[in-house]
Order: sequence, then structure tokens, then C-alpha cells
Amino acid sequence: MSSIQPVAPGLPAMTGADVEKVHRLESMMLEHEQVAIQTAHHFHAGLYSRTIRIPAGVMITGALISIPTLLIVSGHVSVFTGGEPLELRGYHILPGQAGRKQVFVAHADTDLTMIFATQATTVEQAEAEFTEETNLLMSRQQSGDMIFTTGE
Repeated sequence: MSSIQPVAPGLPAMTGADVEKVHRLESMMLEHEQVAIQTAHHFHAGLYSRTIRIPAGVMITGALISIPTLLIVSGHVSVFTGGEPLELRGYHILPGQAGRKQVFVAHADTDLTMIFATQATTVEQAEAEFTEETNLLMSRQQSGDMIFTTGE
């Protein structure tokens, strides 16, 4: 028989000071050449997901996430969520709270898939739903992303 287990907050909301730390790091990183990271977007049954692969040895900052999401991590990565970094190896499904802007450092090639329920029918609508920092998204800065929709 299955039982329902409480889940600890995997990716908590961050303090304003911690978000500002990530913004400062991001500003410094933008002064250097950026690694091209493609995004695969999926729309199915009222869900939107976006998947990226961070190559080993690469550090990225994420946009400020303004809604709760799930984040699936597969690989080996350290994540700054405020306070102590979280090191993840293997496969993890993490609930993420609104108000987070993480830093990821990939120790091995690592896939990240963020998922949330939505009424959006385009990538632009979905991106505007989860962040006000759409200008920082790699999907807005490069071409070649893959978009999949089932129409359901």
C-alpha cells in the first residue's frame, strides 16, 4: 500500500540579499563569452516544460522564478539557493518555490527540466508567466530551440 509522504522544500524562495548576490554574479558573467545552451520546450495537457543541458564545468545563473514549479535534475550539479550550496548527484525531482534565482555549476553534463501548469500556447507566453526576466533567457538570445506540442 502506498502512503503520502511530506516533501521538504527542495528549492526554497530566496532572500532579497541572496537574489542580489546572484544578480551581481550574473553581471560579472555577462562580461565573458557565453556558452550556447539550447532549450527544448514541450506543451502537453496544460503543462509546459523546458529542458536544458549544462555541460560539465559550466556555471549558469537562472532567471528569477516568480511561480512554483517542479525541477527535475539529472546529472551532477551544485546549486546555490541561498545559504549553503546544494550538491545533487543522480536523478532528483524538486519542488521549487516562487522567488528563487539559482546558480548552477555542473560537475558533469547535467539536464534540468522545469515544469509547471499553464494556459500558455507559445514559448513567449510561458516564459512571461514564470519570470519577468525573459530578456536573460538563453531561449530569447539564440535560435535553434526545439518546440514540441501535442495539441492536447
